[in-house]
Amino acid sequence: MLEEQTWLSHAQMDEGQLSVDVFRQDGTLVIRAMIAGVLPEHVELNLHGDLLTIRGKRSDTTELHEDEWFYRECYWGSFSRSLILPVDVYPERAQASFQNGVLEIRIPIRESQSFIPINIGKK
Repeated sequence: MLEEQTWLSHAQMDEGQLSVDVFRQDGTLVIRAMIAGVLPEHVELNLHGDLLTIRGKRSDTTELHEDEWFYRECYWGSFSRSLILPVDVYPERAQASFQNGVLEIRIPIRESQSFIPINIGKK
């Protein structure tokens, strides 16, 4: 377990974290992320159960020496974001689009919520 935690902390340090907006619209869960400067073929989306992972890479083609920079605030390199979906969805019906630097993932929400009651036994 310690090795896994160490690996995760190193992976997080080597990657930028992607900011996302998550909301419900007309029975659909919508996840949006600004990924300007990223080619669609450099984005990987994985949905496993209720865990969505977005990975990608933004490449900088500018080759300058460190002393030539005045400001360097934009993140270049690998990024990722994993999030637990807040509602039950139909993962097999997920769709993604990319337009004007915005990635949008739309997943239909399952309306039926089944709850399993748990009885508390008496001692």
